[in-house]
Amino acid sequence: MEVEIAQHIQNTLSAALEVRKNAESGLLSLETKPGFCIALLTLVGSAAVDLATRMTCAVYFKNYVKKNWKQHEGEADKILPADRVAIKTHIVDLMITAPHSIQLQLSEAVTMIADNDFPAQWSNLIPLLVSKLDASNYDINSGVLQTAHSIFKRWRHQFRSNELFTEINLVLTEFAAPYLAFFQATDALVDQNAGNPKALAVLFNTILLLTKIFYSMNCQDLPEFFENNHNACMSLFKKYLLYKNPALETNDDEEAGPIQKVQASICEIIDLYGSKYDEDFTTLPQFVETVWGLLTTTGLEPKNDELVSKAIGFLTSVARPVRHKHMFSVDVLRNICQSIILPNMSLRESDVELFQDDCMEYIRRDLEGSDNGTRRGAATDLIRGLLAHFSQEITAILSEYLGVLLAEYARDQKANWKAKDTALYLIIAVSAKSSSLQSGVINTNEHINIVDVFAANVLPDLQAPVNGPTEPIIKVDALKYVLTFRNQLSKSQILEVFPFIVQHLSSTNYVVYTYAAVCVERILALKSGAQPMFNKMDVQQYIQPMLLRLFALIQDSGASSAKFAENDYLMKALMRVLLIAKDDVLPYASEILSRLTQIIDVISKNPSNPKFNHFAFEAVGTLIRNVCQSNAQIVAEFEQFLFPPFQGILQQDIAEFMPYVFQLLAQMLAIHKEMGIPPAYKQMLQPLLSPALWESHGNIPALVGLLGSYLSKGAAEIAAAGQLTAILGIYHKLISSRMNDHFGFDLIISVYENVPSASLAPFHKNILMLILQRLKSSRTPKLVNGFLKLLASLMIFEKEGMNPDVVIGYFDGITPNLFRDMSQSVVLPGLAEFHQPEERNLFVVGFTKMLTTSSTMVSDAYLPLWPQYCETIVSLLKIPAAQDADVNPEDEFYIADVEEAGYQASFAKLAAPSKKKTGLLANIADPAAYVMQSMSGFRNSPAGARIGAEVYALFA
Repeated sequence: MEVEIAQHIQNTLSAALEVRKNAESGLLSLETKPGFCIALLTLVGSAAVDLATRMTCAVYFKNYVKKNWKQHEGEADKILPADRVAIKTHIVDLMITAPHSIQLQLSEAVTMIADNDFPAQWSNLIPLLVSKLDASNYDINSGVLQTAHSIFKRWRHQFRSNELFTEINLVLTEFAAPYLAFFQATDALVDQNAGNPKALAVLFNTILLLTKIFYSMNCQDLPEFFENNHNACMSLFKKYLLYKNPALETNDDEEAGPIQKVQASICEIIDLYGSKYDEDFTTLPQFVETVWGLLTTTGLEPKNDELVSKAIGFLTSVARPVRHKHMFSVDVLRNICQSIILPNMSLRESDVELFQDDCMEYIRRDLEGSDNGTRRGAATDLIRGLLAHFSQEITAILSEYLGVLLAEYARDQKANWKAKDTALYLIIAVSAKSSSLQSGVINTNEHINIVDVFAANVLPDLQAPVNGPTEPIIKVDALKYVLTFRNQLSKSQILEVFPFIVQHLSSTNYVVYTYAAVCVERILALKSGAQPMFNKMDVQQYIQPMLLRLFALIQDSGASSAKFAENDYLMKALMRVLLIAKDDVLPYASEILSRLTQIIDVISKNPSNPKFNHFAFEAVGTLIRNVCQSNAQIVAEFEQFLFPPFQGILQQDIAEFMPYVFQLLAQMLAIHKEMGIPPAYKQMLQPLLSPALWESHGNIPALVGLLGSYLSKGAAEIAAAGQLTAILGIYHKLISSRMNDHFGFDLIISVYENVPSASLAPFHKNILMLILQRLKSSRTPKLVNGFLKLLASLMIFEKEGMNPDVVIGYFDGITPNLFRDMSQSVVLPGLAEFHQPEERNLFVVGFTKMLTTSSTMVSDAYLPLWPQYCETIVSLLKIPAAQDADVNPEDEFYIADVEEAGYQASFAKLAAPSKKKTGLLANIADPAAYVMQSMSGFRNSPAGARIGAEVYALFA
């Protein structure tokens, strides 16, 4: 098998598409054979195999583990138990001996395996790792520590729980003491090899892993072992913060060296201790002094950037707590501004080179994550940390420097433009106490007038010719000011400056026009209260020019698919303009759609940027919604444009895009006004029922939605064609899976809503038995919630042969009074749990209708349930409206999961095709009023006399 796998792996690197496809298919078929993963790991570890093939095998193994290691109830395990044991035994030895590049791939696999198996099913792992540590072989030690780091780093982002602390304590018991002893032994070897660059490089790589492991072991809580050995650990950290050795210095000003990497990691540790354990951090004052010295003596070279940003991060953590206020006198604050903030705010030559040579990297560093890892970002965070307690003092000190910088720029704008850049960056930093790209500034500095600063120092730069003498970086700074403080500007002020922002889309500079696009997108997403601040009338004259320019910028970006899709900011801006334009684009909708299909055709050749891809398909969905829903006759024209690229995606099995295609097909099918399934869609239905399509978890939500559209258009046709059995087979597969059971409920609800009752009659018992078996064998809150949605929907449906008595009869036909028992054991307890607002409304309406229209519910067997159901309905109605708040950071477009997922396509829901409100409740504006009216009417009926007054009193 190894020879066959190696051949297929090598062929996956072929430039020929057909060769690659055949190789991928061959590997997929081999995956099902016993021993596949062991053979793959054997190739990874074989010195006889070339490194490129070994590396590709390691990547394939990582993705294989990601796809198959976690077992899901109701789905067959694709890895044999014996193979699982062999992998866990084999992978540790591989991690220890493999080259570093391969270690990094395997470490991700180890992390995923540990997520599922450690410690319960991998109990010997830590003793095994400790036993492998060898003071005479640091290549092996590197592998051991890399493996430990892969496992322990998971703790950094996990929620606190008893299970988590049990795992951490188990590790500490077996690992902490050997860890510290090994650290001390390694430290001694550093001293012994002070003049040996080769040995020092290996030892410092080990120390870097040791510091990362220390952070992980301390990230959740302060362990007793390290509390008891505080001085021993901190003396090591202080030593290496001060460490200098010419033997480890390099001539490379760009790449961080071993010393800088270790020191940056140590700064993260003391930052953690300073922010979480400062009462136990007895050596904090010493480290403040040490870090201060480090910052004032470290050069401005890019290789020091991470170290400086982490060191400033530590000082920021020290500055934030009020109990440290005494450490910051006015003289200290002035010294911080002069010696740390200003030098790290200034634009360096390396920053200018990045702006010119790697535009996207400059943009992402500046816009995303508050400049995380950059000097400017860290200095900005330090300013905001100091503003919390020294707002007036810091503002006064920095205002002095601002005056100097702006005066310097005024003397010679051409020569001193960097002074203006520093000034604008400093203004933004000191004016905004907290901000984000998505939300803008939330909290401003009360000592600075945002609008006055804008008028004096920003607006003139925006009004200047777009491609004139003003430095592009200054243009970017001005756009960034508007972007940052858009919430503080009024609608009229924004509309005054909006034409200038739009003009900057025509800039010849990549960074400038990208910032203009981001500015346009975020401004058009602004809200006034719960409503959008801007509508199509506000920006009508700019819509077509913006669309034309954005299309041109995207389509002129490069020949390769990766370069074409590089700038997701442009695609997002295009999507936002289409969203606000509504049906104003109708006259040129065909041209827009043609361009969008061209974009999809290009990115389909090599999907590389998940965000760009998502916004491209979202733009298509937006256009369909805005144009076709009000002009249904145009949908046929849209289908002519979209079907060819969609068919190409499906035929070529482009996994990343298939869920998008299914969602857009569902959207277009639903728009058709005529009943019955259009011929083009009818041809596609049978392939959509193929089990292979449903193997991909990313396809399932979109396919369920598409089948829902099919059922709403032609359920009777589907039943007559004998395809209902296949759909119920899919339901069986979904409802049996813990991962996918909620999609099973969505599908069966669509089936019950649309398929004629007579066609469903033979299947009722089997449909319900599958649910009952799951409720008995593996009940989960998600399963119960889906069951409640199904029940409530069945009670609401208005169709021949369907009413609450019939629904109750489905259950009682299996076992007498089964629905009564299910009410007590499943339904009522489930309704008492937390539910989303729309679900609560569905339950309130559905179960109210059941109570007030079912004759079974007033029979002797069911009467005792009335008080419990009524109390539950009243409780659901009483949940405060504040809990219904739905804060949507992307307005109508919340982009959820658009990250790559290896070989397994993830599902990213498109917002444009999504239903805003369930059709079942479309005619019920106020569920509470519906309940009151229904109960009032029922009380006056003959059946209502059987219910006691105390029950009706609940609704008073």
